[in-house]
Amino acid sequence: MQPPLGKKTKGRQRRENRLVEDRESRQVTFSKRKSGLWKKASELALLCRASLAVVVFSEAGKGFAFGSPSTDAVLAYAGYGDADVHAAAAAADDVEWEALEAMCRETEKKGVEVAAEAARMSAVGKKVADVQTQAGKRFWWEVDVEALGEAELPEFARALQRLRDNVRRRADNLVSALPPP
Repeated sequence: MQPPLGKKTKGRQRRENRLVEDRESRQVTFSKRKSGLWKKASELALLCRASLAVVVFSEAGKGFAFGSPSTDAVLAYAGYGDADVHAAAAAADDVEWEALEAMCRETEKKGVEVAAEAARMSAVGKKVADVQTQAGKRFWWEVDVEALGEAELPEFARALQRLRDNVRRRADNLVSALPPP
């Protein structure tokens, strides 16, 4: 077997830092870069247990703020707020970090559960496709349900229900698009 010739994509390209001239492209770039900045800020806060606040103003004058544990708490902690708020923020800091860490652990657990469910659904789809191929059927919904196992039947029934609903919706759209008699 021969190795593939050259790269198929350009991969990740580094952009020159200069003003994006097109206003619409500039807005898209702002939105994408802003979400990347929020992600980096949350990672820094979580990994280093740092209290941080990031405030960004768009070209339209809208302000966006990210703070960990919150923008108000960080600014108060830094001395930009009331003394009472500063004391409350300092006292609640450990509790907020524990809650944040618990939330991150829960998010990781949910991610594992989602990956397991995706793998299960992929296995169900593969089983249906295998049965379809073995039976020589053209469409997945023609599969003989007797050939499916217990694990596949509920998913197959839900898929049939979704197909029926989609067909009904499409038929209704086609009927409503017809000119009146």
